[in-house]
Amino acid sequence: MKSTDIERRNRDLKRSQKKQEMLERRTTKENRSVGDFINAFVELFFYDGEKIYNLEMSDDILFLLEEMKDEQPEKQWMNIITKAVKKTKVKAKDEAIEMLKEIAEI
Repeated sequence: MKSTDIERRNRDLKRSQKKQEMLERRTTKENRSVGDFINAFVELFFYDGEKIYNLEMSDDILFLLEEMKDEQPEKQWMNIITKAVKKTKVKAKDEAIEMLKEIAEI
């Protein structure tokens, strides 16, 4: 086997190991970043162009807010909430942010 073939195999092996590590980091809940929380909120929201509808009645959003409060420092809480609401591009952003602040007791 040529040295170039060996090097190529080593590169491919390293690439696959790195992909596996990235997938593991994304799936573990305890190491979630601010961006992971923002994306999780956006996935849970039920919204159209006007407003977010399921803020009051969704237990999943409440549980995610509690997890956010446990895992992230307090200075990041408002950042996560506002960016998640802004990512939905609804017109009633201020109402949604205030409602989430109320629910999370921030």
